[in-house]
Amino acid sequence: MPAHLAKRWRLKPAPEPDAVAELTYERCPESAATILAQRGIRDKRMAAHFFRPALDDLHDPFLMAGMQEAVERIERALGDNERMMVYGDYDVDGTTAVSLVYGSLARFTGNLLFYIPDRYAEGYGISFQGIDKAKEEGITLIIALDCGIKSIDKVAYAKERGIDFIICDHHLPGEQLPDAVAVLDPKRPDCPYPFKELSGCGIGFKLMQGFAQRNNIAFDDLLSSLDLVAISTACDIVPVTGENRILSHFGLKELNDTPRPGVRAILGMANVKKRLGVGDLVFSIGPRINAAGRIEHGRKAVELLLAHEDQQAAAVATLIDGNNSHRQELDRNMTEEALAHIADDAWQQGSWSTVVFKPEWHKGVVGIVASRLVERHYKPTVVLTASNGKAVGSARSVKGFDVHEAISACSDLLDQYGGHMYAAGLTMPVENVEAFRQRFDEAVRATITAEQRVPEEEVDIELRLDRIDEGLLRVIKHMAPYGPGNMRPVFLARGVVDTGSARLVGEHHLKMRLAHPDDLRRSFDAIAFKQAAWLDRVKSGQPFSVLYAIEEHEWQGRVSTQLNIKDIKSEVDGVLFGEERMAAVNQ
Repeated sequence: MPAHLAKRWRLKPAPEPDAVAELTYERCPESAATILAQRGIRDKRMAAHFFRPALDDLHDPFLMAGMQEAVERIERALGDNERMMVYGDYDVDGTTAVSLVYGSLARFTGNLLFYIPDRYAEGYGISFQGIDKAKEEGITLIIALDCGIKSIDKVAYAKERGIDFIICDHHLPGEQLPDAVAVLDPKRPDCPYPFKELSGCGIGFKLMQGFAQRNNIAFDDLLSSLDLVAISTACDIVPVTGENRILSHFGLKELNDTPRPGVRAILGMANVKKRLGVGDLVFSIGPRINAAGRIEHGRKAVELLLAHEDQQAAAVATLIDGNNSHRQELDRNMTEEALAHIADDAWQQGSWSTVVFKPEWHKGVVGIVASRLVERHYKPTVVLTASNGKAVGSARSVKGFDVHEAISACSDLLDQYGGHMYAAGLTMPVENVEAFRQRFDEAVRATITAEQRVPEEEVDIELRLDRIDEGLLRVIKHMAPYGPGNMRPVFLARGVVDTGSARLVGEHHLKMRLAHPDDLRRSFDAIAFKQAAWLDRVKSGQPFSVLYAIEEHEWQGRVSTQLNIKDIKSEVDGVLFGEERMAAVNQ
């Protein structure tokens, strides 16, 4: 395997023995109890709370700063028959949020529009063009979702034109808040709301929950919108803990039991016929919703999610699926071009970062390509193209490294930039690209640690394959929904062998059946995605070590247990952890 992609395996610290003992019983074996204790679950009461999410445990929306003012302003707009606009970003979180709030309020008024900015003409967030459109349409109240927390000038511009704003955002605010009627954002320093990690769509849901409470609308009337919250929570990569876990649990139930026409249409296009999990939201639904804004226009995603009839939904889904196919083609071609550029550039071979620029690349896909390059070379990465005479692009980072801070060190070369630790966008004069490339690499070298330069796989516990039993499988199944803050457990098994079925699936994936040599009867099907290079080593019959997750595999109506192999190491290389691994890397 390429040395620069060798991964560090880090075993999580062992939890307190008392907590493990407290959680261990017939239906929860010690292996499962250890994983639960590692995640802060200390007793059976907490375990019951974790395994049985309850809508009654959702927080009162009026604990959120600004909620009272927001609900009262919506009530006044409805009472006076004002024209309102629901405004949101063009990504999954923004379009699901707009669909949720628009769909909820459309039951009470026909004086309602939704607006998604054009990715290329307007860019991210609230735009002057959008406000001008609102003025033309006689709008007097805009509800902004998944954006607006830093739109000081835009909100002021709207106010001068007689348009009020309600901001519903989940990004970090700046030093000053917009002069809006209400700013709903749990990350406000003065906001007492107990849970800080809602998605933008989650904030929209809390607004509608507050509106329902004030107007004697049954909570059950809101349940049909939880599918949208689940999609946004999965695709916006917010922690699946606390309130998000509850919303995702019931949102997935809604998606599986009574999917809306737009979701049914997407699943048909994606040929997904099994019961949905978080992975299906991230890899089948999310990319198609996103593709609308990347290739054509994000409003198509809202039209799909709001469609009431299957025929209408199918027509929009066909268009969006075409967008997604085009996006995939652009993604493949741009990634191949970028990799070839890196291979031909001597400077890139010795750099600690990756910066590539081609004026012809499609602006809507640069972020995806940056992520692909991080997967391949594992360096903080910036991919740039040309737009309106400027170099514009996206940055992606490696675990633990603040790419936004590294870009800030180059701020004098940039027209604008923004983002967070792991992803950012930036714009600069084309003539500054070479200077930026040098300066960005200097900033990375000055701040990145040795550990951050090596991909890491975090391991929950070491577990022989013959210790996988029904109790563990049951607990793993009920720990879902998975996501940041509650990732699917990863196990280490040393000294396993293939029982003779190792083969390639497609060109890049390795299919095996694994067992320990001293217990060949206890074997499991296993798939190692993009690890075809290990085929000969696996077929040699010599033992090796694996990191694996345990999943249910459904094929032609049959469900079986399958191991998803995260990484493989040859036994002769040893299994190295933490500082021991870093010492080996740095020798």
